[in-house]
Amino acid sequence: MGLEKHLQKLEDLGDNHIGTSSDTPLKKDAFEKSDLEKIALIKEDVKHIMETLGLDLTDDSLQGTPNRVAKMFVNEIFGGLHPDRRPKASTFDNKYKYGEMLVEKNITVYSTCEHHLLPIVGKAHVAYISKGSVIGLSKMNRIVDYFAKRPQVQERLTIQIVKELQDTLKTEDVACVIDAKHLCVNSRGIRDIDSSTVTAEFGGKFKELEVRREFLDYIKLDTQY
Repeated sequence: MGLEKHLQKLEDLGDNHIGTSSDTPLKKDAFEKSDLEKIALIKEDVKHIMETLGLDLTDDSLQGTPNRVAKMFVNEIFGGLHPDRRPKASTFDNKYKYGEMLVEKNITVYSTCEHHLLPIVGKAHVAYISKGSVIGLSKMNRIVDYFAKRPQVQERLTIQIVKELQDTLKTEDVACVIDAKHLCVNSRGIRDIDSSTVTAEFGGKFKELEVRREFLDYIKLDTQY
């Protein structure tokens, strides 16, 4: 009974989307090990999981899986954990004196739910109003991708994108809406394949109803968000 209560406590905690911070929870020694050291350790962990499930890792199809998964975790789908991979988002003077909002919509989001380590797949829509500086369009995509490539909660991801652009552009006038499917909902549990999750973060002028409506009209989402 003690084990059952402990497992239930972990399950309840895993479904709790209320975070204490917009920062990704990391250990203080998160980057003391090199990527190669992490790959070697994760490889053994994946091997242990697969063997515990009863899989025969001497099979040609399976023997390389632990190493492939370990490299994928460190170099690809969780690569956004490492601060060295943070995109260099150079800004430029707004020489055109463009004063309206700039919207980059339908940015592809590939992330991973931190509760079940299953994919989150969707689109991000990002906008800002310049206060003197502008940023290269592709850099907005790179910022989304960087924060998506880590175990995530969609609410936190949305906030992190906005904060990064606010810091880079030196303006509060930034907004982000993400519409994504969570495979922890679509492929397990309730297994609702049609549902998606929408999150939004509005800063500065985007908190004003008219500005918010204009942004949402650009991306064709209902203004209730």
